[in-house]
Amino acid sequence: MVQVGRPHVSSVRAGAGSGRLRRVPAPSPPTRPARPHPLGVTPRSAEEGGGADVAVLAAHADRVEVCVFSADGRETRTALPDVEHGVWYGHVPDLAVGSRYGLRTHGRWDPERGLRHNPAKLLLDPWARGLDGEVALRPEVFGHAVDDDLRGDLAVPDPRDSAPHVPRSVVLGPLPRHLRPTPGERPRVPWADTVVYEAHVRGLTQQHPEVPEEDRGTYAALAHPAVVEHLRSLGVTTLELLPVHASTSEVALRRRGLSNYWGYNTLAFNVPHAPYATRRARAAGPEGVREEFRRAVRSLHAAGIEVLLDVVYNHTCEEGPEGPHLSFRGLDDATYYLRDAGGRPLDVTGCGNSLDFTDPRVVQFTLDSLRYWVTEHGVDGFRFDLMTTLARGRDGFTPDHPFLVALAADPVLADVKLVAEPWDVGPSGWRTGQFPAPVHEWNDRFRDGVRRFWLTDARDTALGHGAPAMGGRGLRELATRFAGSADTFDVRRGRLTSVNFVTAHDGFTLADLVSYDRKHNEANGEGNRDGSDSDTSYNHGVEGDTSDPEVLQARRRSVRNLMATLVLSSGVPMLTAGDEFGRSQGGNNNAYCQDGPVSWVDWDLAPWQRELLEDTRALLELRRRYPVLRTAGVLRGHPVREQRSDLLWFGEDGEPMNVDRWHEGERRVLQVLVDGRDRGEASVLVVLNGGARQRDVVVPEVEGLPRYLPRWSSAPDRRRRAAPAGRALRVAPWTVRVLASR
Repeated sequence: MVQVGRPHVSSVRAGAGSGRLRRVPAPSPPTRPARPHPLGVTPRSAEEGGGADVAVLAAHADRVEVCVFSADGRETRTALPDVEHGVWYGHVPDLAVGSRYGLRTHGRWDPERGLRHNPAKLLLDPWARGLDGEVALRPEVFGHAVDDDLRGDLAVPDPRDSAPHVPRSVVLGPLPRHLRPTPGERPRVPWADTVVYEAHVRGLTQQHPEVPEEDRGTYAALAHPAVVEHLRSLGVTTLELLPVHASTSEVALRRRGLSNYWGYNTLAFNVPHAPYATRRARAAGPEGVREEFRRAVRSLHAAGIEVLLDVVYNHTCEEGPEGPHLSFRGLDDATYYLRDAGGRPLDVTGCGNSLDFTDPRVVQFTLDSLRYWVTEHGVDGFRFDLMTTLARGRDGFTPDHPFLVALAADPVLADVKLVAEPWDVGPSGWRTGQFPAPVHEWNDRFRDGVRRFWLTDARDTALGHGAPAMGGRGLRELATRFAGSADTFDVRRGRLTSVNFVTAHDGFTLADLVSYDRKHNEANGEGNRDGSDSDTSYNHGVEGDTSDPEVLQARRRSVRNLMATLVLSSGVPMLTAGDEFGRSQGGNNNAYCQDGPVSWVDWDLAPWQRELLEDTRALLELRRRYPVLRTAGVLRGHPVREQRSDLLWFGEDGEPMNVDRWHEGERRVLQVLVDGRDRGEASVLVVLNGGARQRDVVVPEVEGLPRYLPRWSSAPDRRRRAAPAGRALRVAPWTVRVLASR
């Protein structure tokens, strides 16, 4: 036995299982004592005596060992001698920069109480900044006894050593001086000018013909001139990357021979995912992977493009109680994971476990991790997956949760972009519009309202349901979303609180949204039961591929209408990679496990795709050209209030909308004047015909705006003449037209 409170070192050949431990002398005390903070590994310089100070949160353990692995696989274990407030700490003399290490805990095995200590299992340090190796999902990596099908009995701890089958944590020093972020490096794009582009590292570049084959699908490819030029020419200011934290795949996916392509299954929160690095970077070890990611961020910054990370702090890859035993579970299951009042595991994420943000240590861990990505890698912000989980207190979601308060007060994190996915699957989990500043939010109400107006209502019309199915909601809903969703977000924060989107990684692509009425997820191996069953798509009469020219024309017009509404609306637009030229996933609306052509962006564009790309570029150019379309400020416009506003609403006759008109169910034509006169700017008139008939729309007469110049149309339009105020403008069915005062 090793007595707690006294350092102890032993060594054993890694993987030896029941091999005999060889005792070696305890180290001499360091010149200064180790401290319980910061958590993780803090290397000492040679002048300080070398080695490293280690602090590990394991509040319910009886002993914690740091296991250092030599190049030949020999494992040396050092028991941390001191514990304070649940943090075990001490100095480990043979732990230095470049060392491979892991942790082992001793203590009670009582899974029902969250006590999962099993010293046979090598655990990752949650604060580790480097990782060497991958998880092999074998029986040995489970803390409890399982069979070859990875099913077993939680009550029985498994005695087999997991070390040969799990990765090692790696001690990394700071980045080389020439790679460290500099104060003026970040582009700092104002929210008003921001255009977000959501992309997957591999999916965006795996099939790009101009990227060298050996670099495709990697961090290096993100910074390739051809990729950067595409983003710049499109008008993107901010690249939002699907998770790049080191991740692994779930047991169920491994059984089906698939992998977690999206990466929402985090293994190590401070480590870039190694498979996204080039072979040459991986050959250089964890240092090479980290440096390649950092170079990509720096190169994008040099092009004026910000980098946001989609981060998953709501759960880990250890899944439910029957899942693998890799890190948090073995260190301190009772502290890290959320439990109900009866002590039972509580899952509000749908992923098997949820991190417990009622515990200060979990909040601390997340803040430490976020600061690391900003200060070490220079990233410009984060999109928080299922952020409601991160703001759950003892009584559920609270907008003054300590984590949210810390984000707002932290001098590092309050200075970057913060975006919430404002829901989870727990009780009262939908919280759109309820997060405090400085957090901005994905606006699912925008997504659903815009889809209904252009797609669901079109489908109802085609099926002969007509106005009763629309219920008078169409124009009112669309106008509210166009105006920044004042019914959802605090108007005092301004319209840019809303991050608008029509599609995201989760769901149909834009092209599939107009081509499929039903999901087609058979390739996922779940009997097509996975993915959303939402009915806000419309195949325009034919399911999937077709050569019918009328159907194709209608679909392409719908894509343009959706894209135009997204780009021109008040708020921050977010595009999904490939939507700008009609990328399809063949109707798969949950391609999280499809690491192949289904999910990869195909850059071999047909003529219609090139036309769509040019239309998307033109729309984003309009947004840049006319400041009134993106200006921040208090949201004054509202579709049902008669007041001086920067958004003026008119019917097809050119007369202002009033309360009665807003409630006329058959009304499907709307004009919105985005008024720039008070600012001395050009005004923009957006004309929307959401009906099945061509309409003659009278251009509104507004003081100081005698005429409008045509700027864009979702339908073919050869007329380029000015449109005088008070005159009729012919607008095709299901069409958006954009005009400007100059």
